[in-house]
Amino acid sequence: MNKLIFANLVHRPVRSIISVLAVAIEVIMILSIAGIFMGMLNDTKERQNGIGADLMMRPPNSSIMVGVSGAPMPIKFADVLRKLPHVAIVSPVNSKFVTSGKPEVINGIEYDTFDALKPFAFVAGGRLNGPDDAIVDDVFASSAKGYRVGDTIQVLEHPFHIVGIVEHGKGARKMIPIETMDRITDADGKASLFYIKSDAPANDKLVINEIHAIHGFEDYPVDTVDDWLAEMTPDKIPGFNIALDVVTFIAVVVGFLAIFQSMYTAVLERTREIGILKSMGASKGTIVDVVLRETAAMALAGVVLGVAGTFCVKLIMVRFFPTQHFEVTGLWVAKGAGIAFVGAVAGALYPAWMAARKDPIDALAYE
Repeated sequence: MNKLIFANLVHRPVRSIISVLAVAIEVIMILSIAGIFMGMLNDTKERQNGIGADLMMRPPNSSIMVGVSGAPMPIKFADVLRKLPHVAIVSPVNSKFVTSGKPEVINGIEYDTFDALKPFAFVAGGRLNGPDDAIVDDVFASSAKGYRVGDTIQVLEHPFHIVGIVEHGKGARKMIPIETMDRITDADGKASLFYIKSDAPANDKLVINEIHAIHGFEDYPVDTVDDWLAEMTPDKIPGFNIALDVVTFIAVVVGFLAIFQSMYTAVLERTREIGILKSMGASKGTIVDVVLRETAAMALAGVVLGVAGTFCVKLIMVRFFPTQHFEVTGLWVAKGAGIAFVGAVAGALYPAWMAARKDPIDALAYE
């Protein structure tokens, strides 16, 4: 029976190859979208955690997503916060989420206080001095264009001179003076976030209570960085899982229809073969088994090719889009492979049932 199944696949190579490619594309779609989404999320978490702050204060009713809430808080709030007994450092930041080109967050920082949270590790160059200076991380600097200290880059349609290249993992990949960011975004004297470092980690909750005890600060959300990281999960970000589910559904439909069409056509083409098998005593279950095993073989080949193709996509992303983190995990490989395999087999159920119902006399008389 295995020899028959293999012979059927080889006898119709174009149909077999198209079916395998359909399953492979399904796997690549699922894993690539998941890889990009999860990569962006985990990369953001890693870089926020690397800033060195203990607490983050946001505007009332703002999103937990950094850079999407504008800059509605006066920078002078920092002077009030610094007077609290257990606050060591307060650093105002104006974060801007940019969607033109590659989506990214750009930070306008107050260099001295931001550096005090956790010192920059410079690869080349040094600190911000002038209003048109910019610091970039080594991942951005090593992108396809290859940036060096002294080069000019466009940030928010404004030219900036790179004065420093730092190790990645401390906030945004591009950082400019907060005064310049405020001027570009028409938010003079405003900040979108305050990063706070307490005098001791054990006093984080105490600092939160102290901030909320200040008149007028009661409604400002203050989170520990650990709490913020815990909130940055697919289940808690609006639309994240919906987007993944939609793409997965589309991929499954593509794979299902491709296998359905392939096996339906194969059953029609092999009417005499099915009649011969049934005349030799093959049961309906045997006919169904032949069709499903043939589908499973193509689906398995498609899954293997799809997983390999996903890692090729990852290599391409690393080469041409180094700032885009692409994450392929074992869990998602298993999920993508399982979804594609089950969808392919499901697409063959009706053709298998149709084959099993064929009358052997009619099948043998088929021309």
